[in-house]
Order: sequence, then C-alpha cells, then structure tokens
Amino acid sequence: MELRYTLICLCFIVPLCSSDTSLDSNYVLEPYDFLFDTAVEAYYKGDWLTVILNMEKALRNKATVRNVKAQCRLSCANQTAFGDRLAGLGVPIPGAGSVEDLGFFQKILKRADCVNSCETEKLGSPTLHQVSEEVQLEFNKRTPYNYLQVAYFKINKLDKAVAAANTFFLANPDHMEMRQNLEYYRMMAGVREEDFKDLEARKHMAEFLLGKRYYSDDSFGLAAEHFEVAIEEYFTADKECRALCEGSYNYDGYNYMEYSADLFQTMTDHYMQVLNCKQHCAVELASTAGKDKPFEDFIPSHFNYLQFSYYNSEKYEKAIECAKTFLLFHPDDEVMNQNLAYYSAVLGEDKAQTISARQVVKQYIQQSILEKELLYFGYEAFGITFVDPDKWTPEDVMPKKLREKQKADRETAARITEEIGNLMKEIETLVEEKKKDSSDLAMMIAPQEGATLLPDNIKVTMTHMQLNGSQRVLLDGVITDDECRELQRLSNAAALKGDGYRGRPSPHSPSEMFQGVTVLKALKLGQEAKVPLKSARLFFDLSEKVKKTLESYFSLNTPLYFSYSHLVCRSAIDEKQEDREDLSHPVHVDNCLLVSEMNECIKEPPAYTHRDYSAILYLNDDFEGGDFIFTELDAKTVTAEVRPQCGRVVGFGAGKENPHGVRAVTKGQRCAVALWFTLDPAHEEKERIQAQDMLKMFSTPVNEEFMKKETTDTSTPEPPAQADQVKTDTKQDDKPAEQKPDATAAKPAASPKVKAEAKPVSKTTTGAKAKAAPKAKAKAGDQAKTKTADKAKPAAKKEGKQTVKTQAKQVDKKDAKPAAKKTVKVAAKKDSKKAQTDATSASQSQNGKEEL
Repeated sequence: MELRYTLICLCFIVPLCSSDTSLDSNYVLEPYDFLFDTAVEAYYKGDWLTVILNMEKALRNKATVRNVKAQCRLSCANQTAFGDRLAGLGVPIPGAGSVEDLGFFQKILKRADCVNSCETEKLGSPTLHQVSEEVQLEFNKRTPYNYLQVAYFKINKLDKAVAAANTFFLANPDHMEMRQNLEYYRMMAGVREEDFKDLEARKHMAEFLLGKRYYSDDSFGLAAEHFEVAIEEYFTADKECRALCEGSYNYDGYNYMEYSADLFQTMTDHYMQVLNCKQHCAVELASTAGKDKPFEDFIPSHFNYLQFSYYNSEKYEKAIECAKTFLLFHPDDEVMNQNLAYYSAVLGEDKAQTISARQVVKQYIQQSILEKELLYFGYEAFGITFVDPDKWTPEDVMPKKLREKQKADRETAARITEEIGNLMKEIETLVEEKKKDSSDLAMMIAPQEGATLLPDNIKVTMTHMQLNGSQRVLLDGVITDDECRELQRLSNAAALKGDGYRGRPSPHSPSEMFQGVTVLKALKLGQEAKVPLKSARLFFDLSEKVKKTLESYFSLNTPLYFSYSHLVCRSAIDEKQEDREDLSHPVHVDNCLLVSEMNECIKEPPAYTHRDYSAILYLNDDFEGGDFIFTELDAKTVTAEVRPQCGRVVGFGAGKENPHGVRAVTKGQRCAVALWFTLDPAHEEKERIQAQDMLKMFSTPVNEEFMKKETTDTSTPEPPAQADQVKTDTKQDDKPAEQKPDATAAKPAASPKVKAEAKPVSKTTTGAKAKAAPKAKAKAGDQAKTKTADKAKPAAKKEGKQTVKTQAKQVDKKDAKPAAKKTVKVAAKKDSKKAQTDATSASQSQNGKEEL
C-alpha cells in the first residue's frame, strides 16, 4: 500500500504520457483510476481545464496499460515457444516422463518471468494499475466522455465537445439528456457533420463500416480498399484480444479461499476459461457501439463483399481468391460456388486453379477449430460450459453425443414453447371473455362518457371516437367572445416572458416567443391595480368552469383538483420563420416521459405522474399555424388535429393514450388557458389555494363598527399600508410536463447529468424537424457567434440552493420533486403578513367589493 501511494506521488512530476508502449524505464505511469477521480472532483469545482487534462490522460493511460500487457504477452510468447526443445535436456529417456514435464514447466516459468519483467519495467508494480469493478464499469460505459463534453463546451471547444458527446451517446443510446445535447449541437453554428465522431471506434470496425458505405454507393474500388484494411486490422486486434485473455483466473462467484482443486484440475479450469475468452474475441470484435447485436458471420462477410467488389472492378484473380477464402468458412454455399465457377471461366480454369485461399485465414480457422475441440472435450469431461459463437463451425467438431443431446434439447424446448403458446392463447381467450362480461356489466351500471348533460350553451363538437382515441373530447361555446378578448388583454398586460420556464422566452422553439401568467400572479397584479381585478377574477372563474365541465362530461365520481393553471400566449418571431420545420411545442405526454423511439412512456419522475386530466381553453384564431395535434406513441403518426378558436376546449386524459403537441405558429399570436388536473388532493396547486384565499379576502364584509367609525370621522383617513410586493419569480411546485429537469444529480461514480437550457424539438413526420433552419441560424449568429452558445446551452447542474418567501406564507415544498426544485430567494419584509392583513381596511375593502 505504501509503495502504491509513493508511486502515485511520483506521478505528479513526470510529463504527459501517450498510449505508446515504448515507455521510459524510469517513467512511472499514473494509475488511470486516480486521474479519473481527480477529474471528477475538478468537475464539481468547475475547473474545466483540470477536468480535461486529467480525464484525457486517464483515457490515454488506460489504453497504454492495455497495449503494454498485450505486447508483452505477444513478445514473450514468441520468445518462449513451446515447440522448441529446451537446451540441456538432450534426447528423451524412455519412460522418463517427468523429465519432459520439467521441460514443459520450465517454459511456463520462463514465459511468466518474461511477462512479469516486461510489464513491471513499463508499468511499474503489478498492483499499481489494478482498479475497482466500479471504475472499470464507468470506463466501459464511456462515462469519461460525458464529463469531457461538458468541460469542452464550457471552454468553447465545440468540435471536441461534439465528439465526446457522440462517443458517449453511441454506448448509451437511452441517455435522454445526451440525446437532447446532440440535437442542440446540430443546431449550433460552426458544428460540422464530421465532428460527430466515435473516439472509441476500433480501426478494423471503422474501416469495415466505411467499406460498407462505399459498397452501398457502388464505389467498389474504394470499398475493396477499406475492406482489405479492415481484415488486416482485424487480425491484429484478434491477436491482442487473445493475448489479453491470458490474465488472472476469474473465480466466478465463489470464494477463492474455498477453491481446492489439484494442480492439473486448476490448470484445466484456468485454461478452459482462457480458451472461452479467446473464442469470445470473435463476438467482441464483431460488436460496435450503437448496435444491439454483433455482426453475424463477421469475417466471412468481408470476403463476400470483397469478391463482388473485385468482380465489379474486373480484378478476377482477387475475386477468385476472396471467393475461395469465403468457401473455407462455408464450403457448401451454393451462390459462392456459382460465383467461383463464373470467375474461373472468365479468367481461365488453369489459371484459376493456381490461385488459393488466403493463408492467414487458413491458420485462423485451424487454430479456432482446435480450440473448439478442446472446449467441447472440457464440456464432455468436466461439464465446463461452452457456447460456440461462430456459425461456420463444421458440424463434426462437436462430439456426436453432444450433438444428439443438443438436438433433443432443442426439440424439447420447441415442444414446451408450443405448449406454452397454446396455453397462453387459451388464457387470453378466457381473459377477453371476462373483459367482455365486465364491460357489459359496467355499461349497465356506470354512466357513459358524455352521458351527463352539459349546459345548453356548451356543445360537444367531437367525441373520443371522432378524435380517434380514448378519453378525448372537443367542446365549443365554453366562454363568450367578450371573455376571450378580456383574457387575451390580461395575458398581454400581465404575462411574463418565459414564465414557468426559468425566464427563457423561447423554451420550446427558437422561432417563437412564449409568455404566461398564473392565477395568483394575475390577482396580485389586480390588487396593485396594474391590471383590472375583474379580469384576474375572470381567469379564476373560467378555469373553474372548465374543471366542472370536464368532471361532468367524463362522469367522474371523485372531484378534480387543479394541478397547474397557466394563461399563455405564443407569438411568431417574424424574422425566424423562413424554412422553419419545427413544432411550436414538441409531442409529449402530460404524466409520463415519452420515448418515441421505443413507443413507450415511462411513468416516473421527473414526469408529473400525479396528473390525471388536461384541458386547453382557446382564446383566439387570428394567427397562422398553431393547430393542436394528437399522435401515436411514435410522436409521428397524427391521429387527430384541432384548430383553435375562441371558446373551444380540448379535454383529454393525461396518460400515455394521449400524446399531443402543437404545430408551429408561423404568424401572429396564439393564446390559451392551459389547465392540468389531478384526482389526488395532496397534489392540489398551492398557488390556486392562495388565490382562492385572496378572493375570499376581497369579498369579506366590512366590520360594522369600522363602518360607523368611518362615517362619523370627518377627517381624511390615512390610507392603509400596503404590503410590499414580493417578486415571486419562482417556479411552481407543479409545472408543465414539457419542462424536463434533471432526474438525478451527478455523482462522482456516475455519469454527469447535463441538460440543455433550451431543448431542441423532437423530429416528427408532421412537418416538424429538430434542426433549426440554416438561414434562421445564420441571422441569429450575425451579430456575435458567442451569443449562440449563450442563448441556449447544455448546462451543468446548478449548484446554489435557494429558498422562497412569499407575501402571505411560505409555499409548501413537500410536493415538489427534488430534481425539479429551483427557487429564487427574494427579500420579503418581516411585516409583510401584517401589511397584507392591514390591506383589508375599510376603504380598500370597499373599493375591492365595488369593483368585484
């Protein structure tokens, strides 16, 4: 332990290393887990240069350790080959088997000494670079690149940030925050398509994929070049992979102290494990990030592509060579045999016979088959499991008894699967019959959707059937034209830009400005006479009317509670409409996280899982675009479309059965009241309760004695002290589902959660694409390129925790999600509550009463 820390201390005085294996014998390579921990610590301090230096060095040092171990083992294998007779042993003595054993073990000892000396000379103590499983897992998940993309973004190295983000995302395709970051990067000026690299791509795989791309474009000459390089790099990588399999024994779940095998059993166990690992190299090298399964028949497919590429390039000798090489793997392949016959006829049979398959492939197949035979022997003799990863293995390599056993097992499994399938069909039939009986009974007992009569002035325009879904309704005539105009005037007078979205004026689309106001804020502004108090009261009353209408239409047995109420307007930014293809509001679901690629919706935080119903009350139609749409879970297939107009309400269940969004507003201003409801009173909107209390306060009858005193007092009464207005520019406990805060805080051992302050729009087939129009982007970037990054950027987790003080009382925080919590500390006078109480004095109350 002391040696380890002494060596770590020495690491600080040595220069930066590379992944080259030719290291100075006096140089001590810093452990990459130590560098990783240092970088993570610097990340939480915001020291971006230290993050980059240490994390990049950790990645290089890890690669160096791997390369050194592979090269040392390959070099020592060449120096101490088992095929050579040891000097000094002379001619074997008949019956002296032990002498031959000594020769074998002498080779073992010499190779062990060679490997140990080589690794110690280049890497230091064998324990220095041993890392925990947790750290190894972080590197396997490519977590360092998550930290790097943030650090590079912070120092404005966009090309490196994009490459790091793409490298991480390829290995973590379900990471939603990184997906959003990449979409954001694509919209940024100066980011090129070639910046989206995979920094962890292996050479052979990169060349193979390039070859496939050229092959698909009918560029057969270029395709052949890349496939040839891919094959060469593959066999180099295969040697390294096999050498690295010769590591320590994995005790696989049981205590090594209890392992009590003898010498030869121990050797057998370890060697079988090594051979299994070497066979698995074929799977590892055929795998690439972003692809669920490895490429099938990876090596044979190279020669399949090559034979056809050379044929199209009229290089028949090469085509014949590659065809014959492919037939080493699949000698009975009918199509390839036909191709070979054709090439031979074109070139000439005599000349074709002189061309043979590639020697390196012959050796590869021979070695692989010998390994498989040993593994199958271990399977039969010791029960050591082996699953052959290759499709090309000759049938007779597997022992006959084992083949028969596997055949019987497959037949048994197929029979059981068939029986289970039949049983499941019977169960499904019974369940369907039961559901039918239950639904028939429910129709007799329970009221139907829309069965309850609505007020005469409200008309059901479309039911759930006409809207092609469930729990959906379109109502007209809910409010009058005058009420629509008054609420729209209230929005333009009271609404704040970016309200509910941390003040971001364009939270959903850079081509629109978003503004909003809540019921409580409207009433406070009415109290200050900044807006008509009757308009704020109208906002409150009409939202109550919508709630009661939904309760009635959907025949709910329990009352709805407001979860969040928002009077909002979306205005098109005229200079940003050219070539626009995004949505005004991306398709989403109100109570779960929509993963459109998988047709799933995950009902867990940070989604507002307590929401049960939603409604939108439209106030106008004098704008272009802005239609409301329902879609399938793929966020692309539109199932229904609604054109907003004054007094129209679209109501629907807030679950995954109703994904929805808003088409782009391309001209004018679109205003509406957005309402979310819950059946759980514990999640009732706190601002709504405060607003209700304020309205009760305005409506309280004036005290009689105070009235008498007011009439007899001839002097001019001093106006009551008004409570200082507290700027509560805070987020509500319950916010629109489109706002997606980080679900979890980043931890040193986990990936840093980074999110964009302005999220790019999801791609859909409804005429909406995530990428902003190039021309619009250029206009935005003409003034200053740096503003692009400041306008909307994937930011690291904010650190300062702040509290909120309101005029009347503290907002209850118990319902707020930890990940969504972000409050602003404001100065509130200690006597604000008292001042608000004083505001109910006679003249103020009388004026409020008359106005109401």
